[in-house]
Amino acid sequence: MTADVSTAPETKSRSERLRRVLDNPVMIKELRSRMRGARAFIVLTVYLLLLSAFSSLVYVAVSESSLSVSGQSSVGQIGRTLFGGVVAIEMMLVAFIAPAFTSGAISGEREHQTYDLLRTTLLPAHSFVLGKLLSSMLYVFLLLAAAIPMQSIAFFFGGVAETELILSFVILMATALLFSTVGIFFSARSIRTLSASVLTYSVATFVMFGLPILLGALMLILGFSLDSVGSSTAQIVMLYVAGGMLSANPAATALLTQYILLNQRTIGTFSYTLAGGDQVTLISPWIPFTMLYLILTVVFFLLSVRRARRIED
Repeated sequence: MTADVSTAPETKSRSERLRRVLDNPVMIKELRSRMRGARAFIVLTVYLLLLSAFSSLVYVAVSESSLSVSGQSSVGQIGRTLFGGVVAIEMMLVAFIAPAFTSGAISGEREHQTYDLLRTTLLPAHSFVLGKLLSSMLYVFLLLAAAIPMQSIAFFFGGVAETELILSFVILMATALLFSTVGIFFSARSIRTLSASVLTYSVATFVMFGLPILLGALMLILGFSLDSVGSSTAQIVMLYVAGGMLSANPAATALLTQYILLNQRTIGTFSYTLAGGDQVTLISPWIPFTMLYLILTVVFFLLSVRRARRIED
C-alpha cells in the first residue's frame, strides 16, 4: 500500500512534466504556421520524390548487374543494396534539411523584429529554445516516418532484418537531432540568418564529408595497419581511436553497424581477433555514436539557452 502511494505522485509528476513539454506555446505556434503553409508539403513531396527516384535507379543498376546470377543470395543482395541506398540518400537529405528549419529559428525572429515582442511573455529561455527545437524535430520525424515505406520495399527481396530498420532509424534521428540543435545554437549567436546557415552547414559538411576524408588521410600518412604494430596494447589503443573517429560520422557508423550485424550477428558487443591472436571486446558503433550525439545535443542546447538569456539581458 505504501509503494502505491509513493509511486502515484512520481507518476503524476512525470505526466505533468510531459504535458508541460507538449503544451509549449512556441512549439504549437511554429507547427501551426509551418503546416498551414505550402512549404512543408512541398519539402515532403520533393523529399519522397528524390527517395523514389534514387531507389528506382539503385534497383535498376543492381538488378541489371545481377542478371547473370540466380538464386536467393542474389535477391538478398538486391534487398540489402536497395536498403542501404535509401538510408544513405535519406541521411544526406535529413542532414541538410534539418538545419534549414533551425538555423533561422532565433535569428529570423530578430530580423523580423518580433523577438523582443516574443520575449515579453513569461516563457523562460529554455522553454523558448526547446519549443523551437521540438517544432523542427517533429517535422523531421515526419520526414523519417514517411520514408519508412521506401525502406520497407527491401523486405520484399529479403536480406534485411527488422533490426537494421530500427538501428537506421535511431542513427538518422540522432543525426537530425544534433544538426538541428547546432542550427539553433548558431541561430542564437548570429545576428543574421545567412551567417547562421553558413556556419551550420559548414559543421554539417565537415561531419558528413570532412571527418571520413580526415581519417583516411591520417591512415594514409601514418600507414595505419594493425599488423605493423607489435604490442597488443598499442593495437587496442589504435583500434579504439580509429573506431571512435569513425563512430563520429553517421555514414561510417551505419556501414560498420550493418557489417557487424551481418557478420557477428549482434547489435551490442562482439569479439575482434588481433594480429597476435588475442581477442578484444568491442562495442557496435551505433552505441557510442548515439551517446556522443546525444551528449553533444545537450551541450549545444545548453549553450543555446545561455545565449538566448544573454540576448535578453
